[in-house]
Amino acid sequence: MIEQPFSDLEAWVAFYGQAQIPVLRRTVQELDRLRENAENVNGRIVAGVILQDPLMTLRVLQYIEEHRRKRQTTDITTIERALMMIGIEPFFRDFQELPLVEERLKSHPKALLGLLKVMNRARKASQWAREWAFARHDLDVDEITVATLLHDVAELLMWCFAPNLALGVRDRQAADRTLRSSTAQTDAYQVGLQDLQTRLSRLWRLPELLLTLMDHAKAENPRVKNVVLAVDLARHSANGWDDAALPDDFEAIEELLRISHDTLLRKLGIEPPDNSQPQ
Repeated sequence: MIEQPFSDLEAWVAFYGQAQIPVLRRTVQELDRLRENAENVNGRIVAGVILQDPLMTLRVLQYIEEHRRKRQTTDITTIERALMMIGIEPFFRDFQELPLVEERLKSHPKALLGLLKVMNRARKASQWAREWAFARHDLDVDEITVATLLHDVAELLMWCFAPNLALGVRDRQAADRTLRSSTAQTDAYQVGLQDLQTRLSRLWRLPELLLTLMDHAKAENPRVKNVVLAVDLARHSANGWDDAALPDDFEAIEELLRISHDTLLRKLGIEPPDNSQPQ
C-alpha cells in the first residue's frame, strides 16, 4: 500500500505500469458461473458482466493489446469486439484466478466502500452516456459506454493501492463542498489524475479513440461532450441533487440532446417542479 505520494508523475506511472489490477469478487463469481456453461455463452452475455466492472474492462483491453496480432491494423474499442478477437474459450482459460479488490482492501473497509461508490458512479455515468448516445444516433454507442466507464480509472486505482490517501481526499471534500475534486486529488497525490490516466492509457496502449473520448480538451466534439457530461453529472449528483454544479450540467445536457429542462429531469427520474400551484 502506498502511504505517501510519489514525488512525480513518472514514479506513479512506473508503479501502476507493473501493478496487478484487481477486480470485483462479484465479477469473478459471475464469470465462473458462465464458464460452467461456456458452450452456450456468447460474447454479448460475457461483455455484460465485464462492463459492470471498470477494472475488469481495463484488464480485457490491456489483454487484447498485449496479444495484438501483427496483421491487426484496427483498434479494438469495445468489449464485445475484444471477446470476438480472443474467443470465448480462450477468454475463460486466460482470465482465471484474478486478484480481488475485496482481498486487497480487506484491512481497509472504509476505502473499499469508497471504491465501490466510485464504481457505482462510473456505472451510472456509462448508463447515462449510453442512453444519450442512442438518442443522438451515435455511430458506435458501445465506444461511448466503454470510454465513460474508464474515465475515472486512475481514481479507482488510488482507492485500491493508496487507500489512506484516497480517504484523505474524500474527507477534505466532505468538509468543504466547494473544493474541486481535481484540486483535492492533486494536493493529496502530488499529481493530476487526468494526467496520470492519460500517461497510463498510453503505456497500456489503449485505443487512441478511447483516449480522445475521455479528453476534456476536446469537449466541443459531441461524442466527447457526451462522455464528459455523463461523468460530470454522475460525480455531482453523487453529492445530492442539490449540488451547486448541477444547473450548469443540466443546461449543457439539454443543449447536447436538444430537449427541455422538464424532459431531462423526467429522463433522470427527477420530478420537475409543479409551477401550477399559487405562490
